[in-house]
Amino acid sequence: MKRILILILALAVSTLAQSHEFWLQPKKYRYQVGEEMIVDFRVGENFQGEFWNLQRHKVKRLEMVNRTATENLQNKVKETEGKNISFKFAKQGTHLLVMESNDAYIELEADKFNAYLKEDGLENILDERTKASTLDKASREYYSRFAKLLVQSGDIKDDVYKKNVGSRLEIIPDQNPYAITSGDYLQCQVLFEGKPNAHQLVKVWSFAGNRIFLQNIYTENDGTIKFPLSSKGPWMVSTVKMIHSEKEGADYRSLWASLVFEIQ
Repeated sequence: MKRILILILALAVSTLAQSHEFWLQPKKYRYQVGEEMIVDFRVGENFQGEFWNLQRHKVKRLEMVNRTATENLQNKVKETEGKNISFKFAKQGTHLLVMESNDAYIELEADKFNAYLKEDGLENILDERTKASTLDKASREYYSRFAKLLVQSGDIKDDVYKKNVGSRLEIIPDQNPYAITSGDYLQCQVLFEGKPNAHQLVKVWSFAGNRIFLQNIYTENDGTIKFPLSSKGPWMVSTVKMIHSEKEGADYRSLWASLVFEIQ
């Protein structure tokens, strides 16, 4: 039987206490050739969040991908509160900004860790802890970020949107968001280590006026989700995968992926 859940919630800005999601946020999403884009690195909930602290975290990979080339931007990152990277568009086309972070470490008390597992659909880890009678055990965790931002320069819309950039966890849309409009549906696929990730909880965030909407959707067997684009404006698709840590010093490793784009 298919295991799918769709839950749509209208959220206030301060609904959740913990900050999880990470994304790349530009001032706008559509540009002309010669225009400069400025992007903030943000972390938090409700597609709001706060500036990512680059004094504590590091960027391991930052690339701008267009239809003919990939440009390494890692050495241009600014360790400021916002305005972390700027890029001037030299050609028309859909552009994909790809970012990966280094590993960070966190410890959580048992009750906070269990709540986090429930909130982000990490039932496999919660079930393991239940069966092993370790629900009262604190957690040690490494985590890393895998973020993608799709923007449009000029009128030429190409297939950069569907490029597999080789991140350990990534979200790939099957249509160019800049070639569809509000009222359409969009399908995305979640890949873990290059393979479809089935039964994975994915969160889809959008704005409607001053309200933020969240859709919680579990992937199908082929790692896909499909959802209605019910409003114009910025959208974010995000997910987290947790596995046992491959290196000493932690019990678990979590990987956080996001994809941001705009719909007209």
